[in-house]
Amino acid sequence: MKKLFLLLLCVVFVSQTEAKRKEKRSVVRIETSMGVIRVALLDDTPLHRDNFLRLAAEGFYDGTLFHRVIEDFMIQGGDPDSRGAAPGKRLGEGDVGYRIPAEICLPDYYHLRGALAAAREGDEVNPERMSSGCQFYIVWGKSFGPASLRRARDRMEEMSGMEMTAQMFDDYIMQGGTPHLDGSYTVFGQVIEGLDIVRTIQKVATDTFDRPLQDVVVTRMVVEQKSKAAKASNYRGDWGKYQ
Repeated sequence: MKKLFLLLLCVVFVSQTEAKRKEKRSVVRIETSMGVIRVALLDDTPLHRDNFLRLAAEGFYDGTLFHRVIEDFMIQGGDPDSRGAAPGKRLGEGDVGYRIPAEICLPDYYHLRGALAAAREGDEVNPERMSSGCQFYIVWGKSFGPASLRRARDRMEEMSGMEMTAQMFDDYIMQGGTPHLDGSYTVFGQVIEGLDIVRTIQKVATDTFDRPLQDVVVTRMVVEQKSKAAKASNYRGDWGKYQ
């Protein structure tokens, strides 16, 4: 009986600890025409976290589209030019006039299924790998067996110059994702609810520009909570020095 009581205490403690950990995260609810996706933002990427929180709170994303969707890869949104865009119009060039310094946090955060990351221009014009000030993507990716993941690992290490750890390898086997993007783009959050919605969106029919034939709309974003670190940052939105 005493052992059972101690075990129950341990379970309660672990549950309370996990609850407190989750309470500390900044959480944004992304309401779309296909369902709700909730994402938790990383305090280890404060520039991206604060920027996303500000834009979401200001309604910047409301009415925009997931304008680029590739099955078994990712869904991309955040282009302000996509709001009310005519059918068939090529999208993806819209921005907010600034970029954000890269906050790549390997090997702690990587492109597992459900990762929230920042889009950016290519290395040829953006060797610093600075992120778009507004465009983002959510990873779906592929499922891997050991052999296929080893090939993906070799590609990732060749492109980024960074090694895939044993923990990363195991996680990709269990969850899937896009490891070839690791080290090249900033991951700044993770889907905590609505991964089934991401799965559905990434399967929609698209045109030659990867734009869904039927618009997938971000009807609105809502900041549900801010972490202590986000509250303490007192972010004012002055990104001039980062342009």
